[in-house]
Amino acid sequence: MNEISMHMDQYLNYLVVEKGLADATVESYGSDLARFQRFLTGSRIGRTNEVDAAAILKYLLRLRDDGLGIRSRARHLVTLRGFFRFLVQEKHLSKDPSRLIDLPKFGLKLPDVLSITEITTLLETPDTKRHKGMRDAAMLELLYAAGLRVSELLHIKLQEMNLDAGFVRVTGKGSKERLVPVGGHAQSRVDQYIRIARPAMLKKQTSPWLFFGRAGRPMTRQGFWKLVRKYALAVGCDKKISPHTFRHSFATHLLEGGADLRAVQMMLGHTDISTTQIYTHVTRDQIKLMHEKYHPRG
Repeated sequence: MNEISMHMDQYLNYLVVEKGLADATVESYGSDLARFQRFLTGSRIGRTNEVDAAAILKYLLRLRDDGLGIRSRARHLVTLRGFFRFLVQEKHLSKDPSRLIDLPKFGLKLPDVLSITEITTLLETPDTKRHKGMRDAAMLELLYAAGLRVSELLHIKLQEMNLDAGFVRVTGKGSKERLVPVGGHAQSRVDQYIRIARPAMLKKQTSPWLFFGRAGRPMTRQGFWKLVRKYALAVGCDKKISPHTFRHSFATHLLEGGADLRAVQMMLGHTDISTTQIYTHVTRDQIKLMHEKYHPRG
């Protein structure tokens, strides 16, 4: 019996003894955990601290490919959440990998993806005649152009932006660095900001950060979220837009345009390609629509 199997038995015993759950309920949990155990064995994962959010997402995708419906996949994730919370409670794990996975009422769902027209309209909204407008335009363009996480955008240092080469050096999760290409529109906006707005906004201060808030420190996540929300309201977009919407739109637009999945994985900084594969459902839906629209017998 490996470590994970042992912990699963401990959890099921806890459900019976401590929680007093009915036999049928515990049996259902046991069946879900046994299926997850088989998946982990096939993935050569034998210890609980080797299970990360990407592995759980990959498992949920496997369940989908095996034909399980949204409700069934939701139940499996609920089972895993309870199991990993137990492991943290018993100090077998320091953190719960399932906490990073959001499961709405009826299954895994990505935030709204903006169309190319919508994203273009939004990116052109800041008033670039003003210094703050130049900064905002540069931030939004770079967020979309490089598919960045908001934390990555807010912690880019000035020296990490290479406009001549068209790349930005990004420090992602686990302090892993990656180089991401930046297109012409974003280069132009960032160049204008660095030359004109940044020195004017700094005044006599100095800051190592490309973008900054008060006293030259990085802007807060909440501050940037409010900025995004302000521009979304200004264009009257009725979709639920957050900074992460730009990252989802970046990945979806690249894949719809025919980009290689592994190239997108590298640009997003995903350790496991199964995480990137979540975006392909949008592409598949688009292909289906195109087939129905244009095929003579669709």
